[in-house]
Amino acid sequence: MTLGLRSKLTLISIGLITLTLLVGYAYLRTELEGALVAGLRDDLEVRARLVASEAAGRRLETSSPAAWDALADELASRASARVMLADRDGRVLGSSELDDAGVARHPSVRGRAEVRDALVLGRGSAVDTDAPTRQLRVAVAFGTGAGSAIAIVALPLDQVDSTLARVQQGLWAAALIALGVAVVMSSLAARLSFRSARQLVEAARRLAEGDLSARSGQRSSDELGELGRSLDRLARTLSTKVDEVGHDSARLAGILSAMQEGVLVVDRAGRVVLINPALREMMLVGNDAVGKTLLEVLRHADLKEALDEARASGESVSTELEMAGIKPRRLLVRAAALPGASGDVFAMFVDVTEVRRLESLRRDFVANVSHELRTPVTAIRSAAETLQLVAGRDPRALTQFVDMIERNARRMHDLVEDLLDLSRIESRELHLSVEPLEIAAAFTHTASLFEERATKKQIRLVVEPIAERALADRRALEHVLSNLVDNAVKYCGPGSEIRLAATPLDERTLRLSVSDTGPGIEAQHLPRLFERFYRVDAGRSREVGGTGLGLAIVKHLVEAMRGTVSVDSAPGSGTTFGFTLPRSG
Repeated sequence: MTLGLRSKLTLISIGLITLTLLVGYAYLRTELEGALVAGLRDDLEVRARLVASEAAGRRLETSSPAAWDALADELASRASARVMLADRDGRVLGSSELDDAGVARHPSVRGRAEVRDALVLGRGSAVDTDAPTRQLRVAVAFGTGAGSAIAIVALPLDQVDSTLARVQQGLWAAALIALGVAVVMSSLAARLSFRSARQLVEAARRLAEGDLSARSGQRSSDELGELGRSLDRLARTLSTKVDEVGHDSARLAGILSAMQEGVLVVDRAGRVVLINPALREMMLVGNDAVGKTLLEVLRHADLKEALDEARASGESVSTELEMAGIKPRRLLVRAAALPGASGDVFAMFVDVTEVRRLESLRRDFVANVSHELRTPVTAIRSAAETLQLVAGRDPRALTQFVDMIERNARRMHDLVEDLLDLSRIESRELHLSVEPLEIAAAFTHTASLFEERATKKQIRLVVEPIAERALADRRALEHVLSNLVDNAVKYCGPGSEIRLAATPLDERTLRLSVSDTGPGIEAQHLPRLFERFYRVDAGRSREVGGTGLGLAIVKHLVEAMRGTVSVDSAPGSGTTFGFTLPRSG
């Protein structure tokens, strides 16, 4: 149990008072006992001298033991005390407490202290504590020469003990009364003296618990009052500083949460001190990362090496990391040691995954466009140079090369148009007007555009009846269907069938498909079919007039209408291109 300051001071006061009473009682008892024993000794000495004088007057040197014993009894009655008579050798001659037989058997008393003193000094005294009851004995020598003897007078100390007992009872009663008064007075004094202290303690406790509005309310001019006013000033200052720190902390937390860049702080021991939400999302790190080591949170040796280098060199270190896993990333990291001797290292992470992807796409795009344009440009130049040589001499060759120029120019025109369409779609410059459309009307319109070409190639074009409506842009939907049907007509051989169909997937989604019974596509090509300029058979694609951008345009248009595209194909089993659109209620 914890005692308060007032209780401690009260107990100290009671302890001091108790100790004082005990010391006083011990001193008084010793002094009182000594005084009572001294008075009794003086009284016994007087009685002993009277007994010795009476015994010396009787001249019993040659008397019988019975006479000595009778004299001892007589003198004991007259002296109102116990009397023993002994010769100078300590042999007992008579005793008021013993009969003749007891006197004869009594051992020598020469070894007693009072007897030794009496033989040397003429008198002596001693307190016998070995007897059943304590007694005081006084011995006085009488007679001379061979006839000298010793008279011993003894008296029990019962009276002294009873007197001491009464005094002890009185002292204890007084001590208890004094203790009661001391408890009451010390409690009142403590209550009066420590009222201000309790207020200070309560104010300090509330401040420690975070209540910065607590005040001591001290008005006195003593030390406690000054302490209370100092505590109030400290509370006001602390409240101001806490508010400032809170505002700064909230501002910093808001900045860190709003940042798209990742922020990481690692201490000298390599444990994470701070990690913002952006970095947790980049790295798929949980909320329990703080306090763990860097390698427990982000298992990347290059990152640890960069942070260690920044801490050791004191300079900023930049590096680019490739993070594998469920969500692969490329991160640009800049690390620097924080000022001071803490050894903390600050690192900022910028996600450059999309930037690097776009750079790669740009390089591939430039390379593919250059490659796609090089072929028709080369063909046109070759045809033009040949025309210059054969013009006017070979009309048949003239027609052939003019057709070549016209075909390649048309190919370049289609390529440029597809590039412009793709550019508008990706830059979101193509504004779609999404509205409920009849799927059957869109299928019929698309089929009518390719009916003649399909008939010439002996391809059967089938439109399945459908009464569904979808939320889509009319031109975008017709463009998607036209690209898919155009590809099917280009690559299917005579006797094939192309089918346009629509199937509800659920209450909100409709799946449209263009399937054919053509040669099919091998599985390794399927994941890349919707990439720009990707061709399964590059030579045949150019031969039939493909630009390599049609399926990329299809994918972007469908996604712009909040749908997804897919392809299902196998060699010899035909191909099915499907895409989803929202259903219209």
